[in-house]
Amino acid sequence: GSVLQITNTFGVPFLQDMAKAPNADDSFLAHYPSVFLSISQISEVVFILFLPLLLKRVRIETIVLFSMIAWILRFGFFAYGDYSSLGQIVLLLSMIVYGCAFDFFNISGSLFLEKEIPLQYRSTAQGMFMTLVNGFGTYLGAMLSGWVIDVYTTDGVIDWQSFWLIFTGYTVAITALYLIYLVVPQKKTKVVEAH
Repeated sequence: GSVLQITNTFGVPFLQDMAKAPNADDSFLAHYPSVFLSISQISEVVFILFLPLLLKRVRIETIVLFSMIAWILRFGFFAYGDYSSLGQIVLLLSMIVYGCAFDFFNISGSLFLEKEIPLQYRSTAQGMFMTLVNGFGTYLGAMLSGWVIDVYTTDGVIDWQSFWLIFTGYTVAITALYLIYLVVPQKKTKVVEAH
């Protein structure tokens, strides 16, 4: 949730700043910034259609990992994207991986809970997941990104590369914690149902 809040809040201002840069006048980004955002939406549709096929071949835990790697790439590509020819390709890649990052996390996260949580606790777990992602996660993302943008703004100019690299590192750290969770054997506790 926090990473989604960060990209939703600062993705558009970042692209607008890139498009307004003094040397960006002749770039595709300067003329058609909305095309880049549309690619994100198209990517979401493509990945959501691709997900059922992937679920037949890959474990849910792996799909969650794919989404985390996609968030790392999303922020990393933003850090190195700009109005130059190569920079615009990097931005385009960021828009493409967004669909994987967003869809795979939200849908596979819910499916992961369906798989892991006993039936009688499932609705509570789903509610908690939504609260953590859309409540606490959104709040955390807003607080962190606001603080980081303040740190990397000097005289009204934002150091976008440093901003996005901070959140690339943040997503790398979260992904590392998830990998530890996957590698460390989990003790399954058996829930005894009362009759």
